[in-house]
Amino acid sequence: MSAGEGARAAVEAAYRDEWGQVVATLIGMTGDWDLAEDCAQEAFAVALASWGRDGVPRRPGAWLTTAARNRAIDRLRRDAAGAAKLRQLAVLAREPEEDPVGDIPDERLRLIFTCCHPALPFPARVALTLRTLAGLSTEEIARAFLVAEPAMAQRLVRAKRKIREAGIPYRVPPVESLPQRLAGVLAVLYLVFNQGYDEDGPRGLAAEGIRLGRVLVRLMPDEAEPRGLLALMLLHEARRETRVEGGVLVTLENQDRSRWDGELIAEGMAILDRTVGPGGPYQVQAAIAACHATAPDAASTDWSQIAALYDELGRLAPSPVVELNRAVAVAMVEGVPAGLAIVEELAASGRLEGYHLLPATRADLLRRDGRSAEARASYEEALELAPTEAERRYLAGRLREL
Repeated sequence: MSAGEGARAAVEAAYRDEWGQVVATLIGMTGDWDLAEDCAQEAFAVALASWGRDGVPRRPGAWLTTAARNRAIDRLRRDAAGAAKLRQLAVLAREPEEDPVGDIPDERLRLIFTCCHPALPFPARVALTLRTLAGLSTEEIARAFLVAEPAMAQRLVRAKRKIREAGIPYRVPPVESLPQRLAGVLAVLYLVFNQGYDEDGPRGLAAEGIRLGRVLVRLMPDEAEPRGLLALMLLHEARRETRVEGGVLVTLENQDRSRWDGELIAEGMAILDRTVGPGGPYQVQAAIAACHATAPDAASTDWSQIAALYDELGRLAPSPVVELNRAVAVAMVEGVPAGLAIVEELAASGRLEGYHLLPATRADLLRRDGRSAEARASYEEALELAPTEAERRYLAGRLREL
């Protein structure tokens, strides 16, 4: 590998691992979200040239933070004038804020709670944190939300403006204010995890979601839903290495369970078993994942329990995606026609238009029902919509089988 290629690989790895910390540090220092993102981008661009020439530094994150901070200072000195300049430079020199709650000095956690302030609309809270903490592009966030990219761009602009105009503080809130922020924070962590869990996503994001999940459990030990989310992420992560083989997606029923990570499963189950309090959506999802994780083989899966859990999840957090998953469980318990009826009702509603798993699920159920021609048409539709190469290869293989 040449020096240039090595530098590029190192910068890409640092972007996955350090972006959130660099941006969070600059926001904490300057209070300017756009400036923080711009200077972080400049620092990564400079690193590409500098590391190729001088070698990769021993602590890439510290190097990037220093480079980004220097650019922020230069910009503030160049653009500010008079009292505004003095005020901005005073911000750079101020003492650190009070220690965050729970003795957890993590700038990224401050960033999450700032993004998830109740003054912001819920979708904006999640989107803004994915942009600033995880460095996802507007296009990637829009795909995660199933919305158009221009609409997501406007959502991010409005969220930053709201933080600036409302004077939302950059800190972990006091203990008494934590619960009202929790739903947005949990949604952020799960979407961060899922972006990294996706075959085409940055793998470091999954680890970041789990890491911040552990931090949140320590921060809020009496809250049940952070534990439920952490258990859910661990149980999913335990199956990571078996999800794709030879670049082709492997469905849950066909995965090699002997290769699942037993330690992660045991940890996830222990957390779930210790979780007390009223069941929330993440606890229910973790219980569904536990049904799969603890079944010795696909034939032993307790689909009746899973169907009942999806009923409960639909009551707690109704959504068309939950209903689509429930359709699969219902098909396993009550027969394919019962599951297909739910899928067709979802298709008629238009609520999952453009979502590849709707035609993929319909195709699988039609195939199991012996309706090959209809199944082929649905597989072709899913193939057109599938977002990852692994899924496209899986669907193409199903088409060849038919």
